[in-house]
Amino acid sequence: MEAAENRETTVPDAPKGNWVDRFLPSPARPYARLARLDRPIGWWLLLWPCWWSSALATNWLEVPLPVPVHLLLFLVGAIVMRGAGCTYNDIVDRKIDAKVERTRHRPIPSGQVSVTAAIVFLCLQLLIGLFVLIQFGVFTILLGLASLGTIVIYPFLKRFTNWPQLGLGIAFSWGALMGWSGLLDDFYEASVLLYFGCVFWVIGYDTIYALQDKEDDALAGVHSTALLFGERAKILVGICYAIATAFFAAAFYFAEVEIVGFIGLGLGAAHLAWQVTTLDTENPDRCLRLFRSNRDYGWIIFLAIVVDGLLTGYW
Repeated sequence: MEAAENRETTVPDAPKGNWVDRFLPSPARPYARLARLDRPIGWWLLLWPCWWSSALATNWLEVPLPVPVHLLLFLVGAIVMRGAGCTYNDIVDRKIDAKVERTRHRPIPSGQVSVTAAIVFLCLQLLIGLFVLIQFGVFTILLGLASLGTIVIYPFLKRFTNWPQLGLGIAFSWGALMGWSGLLDDFYEASVLLYFGCVFWVIGYDTIYALQDKEDDALAGVHSTALLFGERAKILVGICYAIATAFFAAAFYFAEVEIVGFIGLGLGAAHLAWQVTTLDTENPDRCLRLFRSNRDYGWIIFLAIVVDGLLTGYW
């Protein structure tokens, strides 16, 4: 009976046998799914700009390693704020989600969680996010609060523009500014360049993700770069990744990253090239796999910056 329930309520792109389905009690599962705790790739993608930026700042200061407490705070913040963003998005998009095969089993459109309960759950997540944010300085707190505007606007973009992925990039890349300011309480060229690079990176990987839904999105009357790019999706995703890599290289330069960091950036570029060359726009399973592989890309870039910082004193 329970296995049948999981088949009915677990969304198709959640990893099979995830910890939510295996370990959480039944009443808690819909809320965990609402926060996408069964799909950690989202918070990984929100976390990477934060960790990259924090690592670049410590590298620029010639500090061997990023501040562990900052990395932990950004980790908790990414998990909680990604959950809050998804909860808000699902509240706004509940009618659209009911029309799309991949999303109709989400907790709100499937009736597992009421809109009122979802709003309460959203507020709880935002309170935790605020607690994390106030551990930083005033400038970073104000910067973090400013990001809420991008989160509020994002779910509505697919109704009016072909570029909702740009809106997601603006929101999801905010950590590139936060990581640097969390340490230095200010902006710098490196963090701004990193931010723009992250925007193009997000457009690329979220276009790959959106390719899974292009037929349903067209029927539901919502827009995406996957539909806009059409048959040119592979080459345009590649262009987005190339622009992102160029911005990242400039950010590395201004943060005074040495040769090891640029070697790592080259390895990351090779990973992005692999995504593009193996992308099958008509194969949803392949699109999902490539989308998820951006977690590995994040590790490549992060470790490149950290190892470069550790070895700087030896050059």
